[in-house]
Amino acid sequence: MAPLSAAGGRLQSVASRALAPHWGALLALALFLIAGLAVLDHYGAAVDGPTQRRVARANLDYLANGGPERFLTGLRVDSDKFYGAALEAPMLLVERVFGLSDVRGIYMLRHLLLHLCYLAGGLFAYLLARRLFHNRALAVTATLIFLLHPRLYAHSFFNSKDIPFLAMFIIALFLAHRAFSRDRVGAFALLGVGVGVLVNLRIMGVVLLAAIPALRALDLAFAQGWPERKRIILSTGAFALTAALAAYVLMPYLWADPVARAAEWWTTLSNHPTRPSQLFRGTLYLSTDLPPSALPFWFAITAPPFALFLGLIGAAAVLMRSAPARIGALRNTRQRFRLLALGCFALPVVGIILLNANAYDEWRHVYFIWAPFSLLAAYGLGRLSSGLRGRVPQAAVYGLAGVGLAATVVSASLIHPNQQESFNFLVDRVAPEHLRTRYVMDPWSFGVQQAVAWLSRSGIAPADGLAAIDLATVVHRVRLPRSSSPDAFVVGNFPEPLGPALHTVSVYANTLATVRRKSDLRMVYETVRRREPFVDSAFDMHRLGGDLALVKEPCAPSFWRTWAHLKITPLDVGDIAPEWKAQQGLEERSWRLRQDPDAANKWKAQGFEERSWPLVVYGAVFDGKCVALVPYPDYPVADIEVEWSPPLLDDNEARDAMLRAKEEGRPLARSAYDMHLVDGELVYIQEPCNPDDTGTRFFLNIHPKRAGDLPDE
Repeated sequence: MAPLSAAGGRLQSVASRALAPHWGALLALALFLIAGLAVLDHYGAAVDGPTQRRVARANLDYLANGGPERFLTGLRVDSDKFYGAALEAPMLLVERVFGLSDVRGIYMLRHLLLHLCYLAGGLFAYLLARRLFHNRALAVTATLIFLLHPRLYAHSFFNSKDIPFLAMFIIALFLAHRAFSRDRVGAFALLGVGVGVLVNLRIMGVVLLAAIPALRALDLAFAQGWPERKRIILSTGAFALTAALAAYVLMPYLWADPVARAAEWWTTLSNHPTRPSQLFRGTLYLSTDLPPSALPFWFAITAPPFALFLGLIGAAAVLMRSAPARIGALRNTRQRFRLLALGCFALPVVGIILLNANAYDEWRHVYFIWAPFSLLAAYGLGRLSSGLRGRVPQAAVYGLAGVGLAATVVSASLIHPNQQESFNFLVDRVAPEHLRTRYVMDPWSFGVQQAVAWLSRSGIAPADGLAAIDLATVVHRVRLPRSSSPDAFVVGNFPEPLGPALHTVSVYANTLATVRRKSDLRMVYETVRRREPFVDSAFDMHRLGGDLALVKEPCAPSFWRTWAHLKITPLDVGDIAPEWKAQQGLEERSWRLRQDPDAANKWKAQGFEERSWPLVVYGAVFDGKCVALVPYPDYPVADIEVEWSPPLLDDNEARDAMLRAKEEGRPLARSAYDMHLVDGELVYIQEPCNPDDTGTRFFLNIHPKRAGDLPDE
């Protein structure tokens, strides 16, 4: 045992000596890990979570069963095929290894794994900064700046698209510095694998896929002698080969037709099919019509101010030091990577602007630029410090940076767990509702989830079918009482002409969600019932402030399963914003009255624009009356046409359908409802029927008698 004990002691001694120089970074990462574990369940479940898990499942099923059809049918929408599963598939495998079936447990595991990816990015930010600056204090500062962006910190628990890409980007930059420093074929082959994984996570990984060969081309131009040129050619070839192989292997969608599908994949960078609207500086734009200033402006108003200042100083210092050297700066490895960091920060934003690429949800599509910017900020701190003489002034500079880091922690803690809505003092955070009316806030409805959680604790009976109710349930252990006559409902961050709220979720005095009394909608009903509706249909429609009030008396039970399709014709097409000019000045809007996972695809197939607002959170049924509110467009309206799907039946039509169904004789299927086939449609009958039962969902699996009898489509 003595030899083993001695060997263990020597190993421990070697490890302690190796880790001792890095105690600052290790301490910071350990504190972040402890804090992350403490707040793991404070954050909600993003709507992209189920979609990303579906992408992982489709890829794993493809590997197990083969066939591109198998892969495509496993996706929710066609555009999901362009999301790689380099991270999602391993996360799904971890779920299966641990045998997780509880939805809450699955999301908690996802939160943990995503946050670990974020911390891994912080670790490699430190390792790369050590290589670039040869200064432990600057390296630790780079790590802290990387990790202490309030929005990114919140996203590190639920954003499985942009945060893994951010972490992998800094890892790829580290591998690039390592490869150029060693100048060996193996190092460039490993870099190629890293860049292939990066491209798999997001197509924007082409930034490095193009930059590495460009830098090697410069090396080749300055090379002296055939041996050096041969080494450069071989290492560049190894990089290109492993990058292509990694991107190809990790995306099964490419396997059937690599060239054509890779070209199709590339077009999604500037022509992604999803084009939501985005509120920016008080104007609503389509994501492809944002002004050129949008991304830089979003970056500036959400970054910690001290880091923004240091980063701009660092960027200016890189340019000033490189200008005299000119081409020589590209031959020096350290200066080359400072320029590469500057390019990776600025050029993607410029490229998106020039390509008119699709970018939405503030600047989250380019969160990865925070990785090189954190390096520039640390470099800026180093230049400020080195420009001063004496230890006291230099220590003062680092002290001010420490104050900036501490202020960031405090300000982020004050709005926890809504750091994803953080803004800095470059915009007005004092005026109530100023941010909400000028900038997109809460695109994942986390405020609604928190409001639902409050409802659960309050014991108030909520309206059935609340938006985000399922996501709130899985994350926050929400238990909501069932009631056919709800007392309250949840409203998102839209203005509404209602009375005081029961509960408000807000950030900087800007509303994310409110819990409203059901009687508020009675007030709406009492207000509009004395007016003539300007649209008379299954629902009477009234203009009320900034909303449309929809009222029906008596209320049909199918109210909660109805879609309202409003075709709104502007008064003057030339005077309205570009996003309203679609389809020659007409916009097809769908307001969803009931959560239906298949409805969006159905209406998209029929040519409707894929936009929907969950109306049930604005609606209630009381005293036989249906009342709902929807946001009204802010441009002059000449005409509104309303189409309901499925069409609402009045009492006589419903009674006739029931009598015809009973005349058919034996029902097709017996369950809680008897099912009959009448006039090519299925009719469900339950006797006796609870008139307040408006929240029932049906799940049907219909199998054809013979598959050969089905139409080709």
